[in-house]
Amino acid sequence: MYPARRCSSRLHRDLAAVCRSSLGTHPKKSGPLKKSSPPPTRSNSSAVLLSSLQGNLRFRPAFFPFLDRSVDTDDYEYEQADPNALLRECEEVLRNRPPRLHRDFMMTRACSLQNAPIRVMQWNILAQALGEGKDGFVRCPMEALNWSERKYLILEEILTYRPDVLCLQEVDHYFDTFQPVLASLGYQSSFCPKPCSPCLEVHNNNGPDGCALFFNRRRFQLLHTSHLRLSAMLLKTNQVAIVATLRCRFTGRVFCVAVTHLKARSGWEVFRSAQGAHLLQQLCELTTQSHPEMDDENRTRVGETEDGIPLVVCGDFNAEPSEEVYRRFMTSPLGLDSAYKCLSEDGNTEPPYTTWKIRPSGESCSTLDYIWYSERAFQVDAVLKIPSEEQIGPDRLPSYHYPSDHLSLVCDLRFSQQPHRFM
Repeated sequence: MYPARRCSSRLHRDLAAVCRSSLGTHPKKSGPLKKSSPPPTRSNSSAVLLSSLQGNLRFRPAFFPFLDRSVDTDDYEYEQADPNALLRECEEVLRNRPPRLHRDFMMTRACSLQNAPIRVMQWNILAQALGEGKDGFVRCPMEALNWSERKYLILEEILTYRPDVLCLQEVDHYFDTFQPVLASLGYQSSFCPKPCSPCLEVHNNNGPDGCALFFNRRRFQLLHTSHLRLSAMLLKTNQVAIVATLRCRFTGRVFCVAVTHLKARSGWEVFRSAQGAHLLQQLCELTTQSHPEMDDENRTRVGETEDGIPLVVCGDFNAEPSEEVYRRFMTSPLGLDSAYKCLSEDGNTEPPYTTWKIRPSGESCSTLDYIWYSERAFQVDAVLKIPSEEQIGPDRLPSYHYPSDHLSLVCDLRFSQQPHRFM
């Protein structure tokens, strides 16, 4: 645990050193990561989860915002875990908690057998330090936020839907929980912390929160990654984004995935709009330029057109559909649409809420989270439904049965056309 610290100018200057990435394009080092022997009563797969959650990994960094070098935590090859066994482990730990929210998928079109869909999951998981020390969820008992069980609720949600691409915000347990556990399940990942995270102001914090991007490394090959610090009105802000260019190992199709978390709170609408404009500008550049990593044997023009590489953008935008930043994304030259509009009868309306909480200032029920996709390149096959008010309960979120104040968004995307023959 880390003592509360105040943000410094050095932290702002060294953002590049702060942004930790495990998205290396070089071959990984062979050999398993050494871990203590599992207890005889546990399976090896369960032991992987338990040892990861206990935070005993030897590479766990010190207070990394003040280090001058980055840590490539994916240099280790982890013992591969059985996701079904890990899911059962989560269920066993959570056996005394109320049943979790039951959510079905809504199929938006007939499934095609020509190519497998890409399952994308977007989720603000609620930083542990903020949940316990800052956010003031007055109807949520502190016991429900205890990290010893809440981490299992988060992992259970991820294991239930098993996304190919996972985009998270407010991650303050990347190195000691999510990176090692998800690496054991076959995910490669990247983490970019906020340069001046509010988590650092909380006593016994676990370090800064930030955005994290995970993808199935068996299915996708990384071609390029960028960490962005968003600007607004020429000023650098405390919000960040990760953009990864991926190539499907089976079809050769190339696409970009971005994850971000814009400025919160009412009164900051113009600021959020400026952040969104900067992000869109960066995405336009990144989806039209050639990267060195795409040359020679890794280079492919599959999925590339004069419009650029297809794009998926996930994030907590902290903005209702009525805000200017939402309109910017809807009308951008990138040709983006919002996947969760598919849930509405007219196909043009966002869900009534993606977050529902009660704070000292009152009750807040808002639509703030989105999965944007290139409409010309992708079709939406299925969308995970939003739970009803009755399912969420009178105390709202978070709660004993759900670990965050934001709901996870999950959709299945499929390329609209078959890949070109390039071999």
